[in-house]
Amino acid sequence: MAMIKDLAQVNAELQEQKERVDNVDFKMVTFSLAGKDYGVDIMNVKEIAKADKFTFVPNAASFVRGVYNLRGDIIPIIDLRAFFHLPVEKKLDGMENMLILRIQDQVYGTIVDKIDKVVGIASDSIQPPHPIFGDINIKFISGVVEKQGDLYIILDVLRIFSQSEEDDKQKPRGAIVGGGDAFYAASAEAVPAQPIGQTAREVDNSLGFIKESLAALTGFYASSVNESWLRSRFTQWSTTRSGDDLQLKNASEADEFLQGFYSPCTASFWDEEYASLVRNTLPDISSGSIQVWNLGCGKGYETFSFACILRQRYPGLQVKIWANDSDIMAISQAPNMTFAAEEVPQYCKAFMTQGPNGFSFNQVIKDSIVFEYHDILNDNPLPSLDIILARDMLSYLAIPNQDRIIASFQEKLKSRGLVILGRNETITNDGWQPIGRDPVSIFAYS
Repeated sequence: MAMIKDLAQVNAELQEQKERVDNVDFKMVTFSLAGKDYGVDIMNVKEIAKADKFTFVPNAASFVRGVYNLRGDIIPIIDLRAFFHLPVEKKLDGMENMLILRIQDQVYGTIVDKIDKVVGIASDSIQPPHPIFGDINIKFISGVVEKQGDLYIILDVLRIFSQSEEDDKQKPRGAIVGGGDAFYAASAEAVPAQPIGQTAREVDNSLGFIKESLAALTGFYASSVNESWLRSRFTQWSTTRSGDDLQLKNASEADEFLQGFYSPCTASFWDEEYASLVRNTLPDISSGSIQVWNLGCGKGYETFSFACILRQRYPGLQVKIWANDSDIMAISQAPNMTFAAEEVPQYCKAFMTQGPNGFSFNQVIKDSIVFEYHDILNDNPLPSLDIILARDMLSYLAIPNQDRIIASFQEKLKSRGLVILGRNETITNDGWQPIGRDPVSIFAYS
């Protein structure tokens, strides 16, 4: 009788455990460090990314890899393996896996060995931390949990990155001692909030002159579309110049200031890496056709690149691209261009034929593109669009025209339609949601 009672108790406990596990109220992004599985609250994860180039920060802590330009925002990068004194896995291609975390009002990049998946669990299944579960300091662990036979160590990112008021009072200003302090110090050293020796008002005045000069010398108009990049670039500019040298005296200096603003592969075929990032960001489309508006297509390099990407991403759908430009010579030559084999990326070659004068795109690609001479400021009748491709276009329109064009995007796009902007351009209007990752700047509208 006692055995039957014990078995019933066991079954009840198993059922209770099942019900508890089924109550998923906590999700975490899981990753690995030195062969062990970890997780962080998904609410702290802004996005995931890959990168191989970080700007070195002098005198930073050993675990600070540098800073990184995330669509115009300069963020500090920490290597969690170095932070926890774990072995570092060497990457053959040099690309590092990064979790971009938002901690309160700050954004940080963290390097890990491998990013796995999103795991949902019941919060009451999380057990208190114990030193036996990891190679890292227990104060940085919020708990451990088992899911389908895998044990995850949940990191307390607030403890790792946040700067407590008590520590702030005890430590000298600018000290680099670990955790969040290292990040604040690194980001402050790399990109100060304002140039050294200038007040906030002086910075605004200097930046104001820069904006006016850019508009006059290059036709680049500062606005919410490019404000984040512009301020970051001004801070960098100020580290090497002072006084009157801060100002732009001629078109050559204005062009120098704008270095780094433009998107990859401008006026050329998109390379394999950029094309792959765009292709992987495009969502599934259930309709039978895709309508695209390509503004400022120039000689057609990006138009042909995008046409090939769309044919690969949506092989069964009909593609139509309305490619416009105000350069009548370029737009008239675009449909019949021929290319040398070495200038064509591999992903395009499946859609090309070889002739006596070189390679040209096949009829399927040519039929999918309509090249037209058009001024963007004139209204253009188009069908409801799935995608608008307008890299580095908005910043070269006066601010009222920027607002007007963005409004026209909203009118012409289908629900959840996409706009592909320049690398350092953004749309902050209500209803727009960023879905790309650097250097691809894509926004969905709903």
